[in-house]
Amino acid sequence: MPEASTAAGSAGGSPAGSSPRSLAEALRTRDDAALAALLRARPDLLGPVPGDVTQLATRAGTRASVVRALDRLDRFALQTAEALAVGPDPCPYAVLEGLLTGGEDERARAALPDALATLRDQALVWGDEDRLRLVRTARELLAPSASRPSPTGLGPTVAEATAGMSPTRVQEIVAAVGLPATHDPVSAVTALTGLFTDPERMSALLDEAPAEAHQVLGRLVWGPPYGEVTPNPTPPVRWLRDRGLLLPATARTVVLPREVALHLRGGLAHRDTAPVAPPVPAHREHRPQLVDANAAGQALAALATVEELVKFWEHAGPPVLRAGGLSVRDLKRAAAALDTTEPQAAFWAELAYAAGLLASDGEADERYAPTPAFDDWLELPPAERWSRLATAWLPATRTAPLVGEQDAKGRTLSALGPELDRSAAPEVRRRVLELLGELPEGGSPDPEILLARLAWERPVRGASDLRARLARWVLEESEVLGVTGRGALSGPGRALLEHRDPAPLLAPLLPEPVDHVLLQADLTAVAPGPLRRPLGDTLAVLADVESKGGATVYRFTPGSVRRALDAGHAAADLHAFLKEHSRTPVPQPLAYLIDDVARRHGHLRVGAASSYVRCDDDAMLGEILADKRSAGLGLRRLAPTVLAAQADPTVLLEGLRSMGYAPAAESRTGDVLVARADAHRTPARSAPVPVPEGPPVPDATLLAAAVRAIRAGDVAATAVRKEPATASAAGTGMPGELPRTSAAETLATVQAAALTGSAVWIGYVNAEGAASQRVIAPVRVEGGFVTGYDHTADEVRTYALHRITGVAELADDQV
Repeated sequence: MPEASTAAGSAGGSPAGSSPRSLAEALRTRDDAALAALLRARPDLLGPVPGDVTQLATRAGTRASVVRALDRLDRFALQTAEALAVGPDPCPYAVLEGLLTGGEDERARAALPDALATLRDQALVWGDEDRLRLVRTARELLAPSASRPSPTGLGPTVAEATAGMSPTRVQEIVAAVGLPATHDPVSAVTALTGLFTDPERMSALLDEAPAEAHQVLGRLVWGPPYGEVTPNPTPPVRWLRDRGLLLPATARTVVLPREVALHLRGGLAHRDTAPVAPPVPAHREHRPQLVDANAAGQALAALATVEELVKFWEHAGPPVLRAGGLSVRDLKRAAAALDTTEPQAAFWAELAYAAGLLASDGEADERYAPTPAFDDWLELPPAERWSRLATAWLPATRTAPLVGEQDAKGRTLSALGPELDRSAAPEVRRRVLELLGELPEGGSPDPEILLARLAWERPVRGASDLRARLARWVLEESEVLGVTGRGALSGPGRALLEHRDPAPLLAPLLPEPVDHVLLQADLTAVAPGPLRRPLGDTLAVLADVESKGGATVYRFTPGSVRRALDAGHAAADLHAFLKEHSRTPVPQPLAYLIDDVARRHGHLRVGAASSYVRCDDDAMLGEILADKRSAGLGLRRLAPTVLAAQADPTVLLEGLRSMGYAPAAESRTGDVLVARADAHRTPARSAPVPVPEGPPVPDATLLAAAVRAIRAGDVAATAVRKEPATASAAGTGMPGELPRTSAAETLATVQAAALTGSAVWIGYVNAEGAASQRVIAPVRVEGGFVTGYDHTADEVRTYALHRITGVAELADDQV
């Protein structure tokens, strides 16, 4: 690329006082701090580290790198680049200022130097102020073309629009606008361009136009600049076309030339410029204590929901789809179990997965199950458990709201599936919280204004609005998780944003776990707060959760009591448990319920024959046989106290329970089986690693090493060397060409350099066949190897003499 070229024999950029002739020369004049800033802003330039400044400039001009750099510009910096793309090349600063300000916008005039400095720092613009150049790739991406309209709404120039026009037609346009005829089309187009860029003559020409012609121009002036015409256009369109104010683009379309549009716009490249970021004021003010209390309540609910979801899958978790992820049916079941919506269930599942509490077990019948880390997490205090969740949420690239949408191939995205990572999510999430953190404590913004600010900081350059959608999701998720309260950043959320542990700030806001419940006569129990671990686990087996909130309401039913009995608890154990943990007397209806279910529990026994039912009461077995609901179980009497069934024991148990009985499973030896399933755990699993958005930002050590390597490589590539004594002693002397000398000349030159302590310039081909240029100061030459200080690598290295293609002495001013 022209930007990356460098003049032959140039040892360090352009001559003093002259304008740089390429991007490479412009970069070569930067100091180490400026080069490090460029590599930090565009870390993709470091993969791998460029060999010299010319390679750096070449890589900075590649399409992928330029697109990535443009995508990270704020709106005004991008508008500045767009103005340069439609301006002359090179563009004087005064012309650029006119394109952005129209001579009147003082805010744009004041912001332009900073925007231009940003473009320079990122190597998108180079050159002096009277010769500003946008790198060619950026110009190609931002300038208008026949297939891609310009972001400015401007069309092609007169020269571009008349490129395929016949010379006769060009002369007809020149004559129509009152210009003298020329001898060739090039001079005719130049004259026409001069007319359209002359404000006075252009105004005089437009004064002659019919009123309808001005209306036609008004529809095209701000873009798109193309319009359809009929084979027999109206007189106003014909008048404009005859004078070149509209030029043919295709057989049925015309285009408004760029010079004409700029005159009609008053010289502006954009209808609306945005030189200043829109402020994000506080839309509502809340007391910080109220915000923290609200966030703490949400945090407590989040902990309960995640725990309930993971425990829901600890016995028989949902299977993993063949393509990965959770089926729609299993997601619906999880949502029903959590008493929430499917999108919310997907969010909690993804949060547990991101925190490493949930994973696939990797077995043949692969299922999702809790990880061993879940048990460790349960033992932590509530504030620390929430800190784990929030710390996993902030950098996560998993994007749960995408569940149910379709990918580019039309496949539906599933929860916990492999296609939910969006690398922009962590940056958007952190930026939204930073904007909330800039408000006064307790202040919440208007979401639309906040989204407008984010759109200014990162304008959308394509059809995708992913960043705006991500920002909306962040506002929702942070509220549900308890990072914010009533739309304002909470104290724990601020600590999370500042890389501090939020647990100490959250702990005083959470209620202490209680060790008691309040039993009521309507077969319910009220937990006045979060329950301590043993009490909560046992009560979850003995009763069903009826409602959640500040207080949790549990309801005792025959099914829940039977569940406790199946888990191995005796009726006496349940009475003792309730008496110990209730602040109110055990109601008589509850005691009767436990005794009644316990009396019937195990009266029927189900075992495996295929399966069978046995009971000492043959009348009860007769009753079961006579019941029409038992038809599907395939029952038949084998003995007065035994029924055989075609169904397996599990189906038989469920069928009898649905009929109102309370059977118990028994082993082959006739003992009652405890129906409590062992909690399944996956092998040790690490939390998923977020997918980064491009290369990671390099640290200071890597930047310093990279700058040293680029400088050293530049010394080797641009070093001035002495002319060889004979034509055969070196190559053609073209820049970048490896020196060519005989083996004897190479040995003699490096031996002499070792004796005198001088540096030489060598060409070297390594074992992989990669050629490079090096500047070395030989120290020792023996055994077919030369050892010396390599200025290019900034270290002592040893090179095989037979791999040195040639050697040349450096010029005296280079030693």
